[in-house]
Amino acid sequence: MTDQATAQTSDQTGDRIQTRHAPERHRYEILDGDHRVGFTVYRLPDDEHVDFVHTEIDEGYAGRGLAGRLIAFALADVRAQAKRIIPHCPFVAGWIGKHPEYEGITDRPAD
Repeated sequence: MTDQATAQTSDQTGDRIQTRHAPERHRYEILDGDHRVGFTVYRLPDDEHVDFVHTEIDEGYAGRGLAGRLIAFALADVRAQAKRIIPHCPFVAGWIGKHPEYEGITDRPAD
């Protein structure tokens, strides 16, 4: 994964929303200015896979599509690194189900 992966956009309320990769914490984060409002955590079980295990968005930011924006950013970064996704996180698994362009790099968990 890239160490410097970031993207910034304005949402419908004019807030400055930024996504970034925080490899030292094994997660991708979404921020409103300097305030982290959500994240998705991953593990690296081997050199080929990124296993997403949990996604969370602060309640005050719910319903704004930020979790989807965060996952889109994270999975695009994983794809750019030619790695494969394991979606243990139910939100990530559901998002991939709605975005079949990621099925080709997804390995479903055995459990």
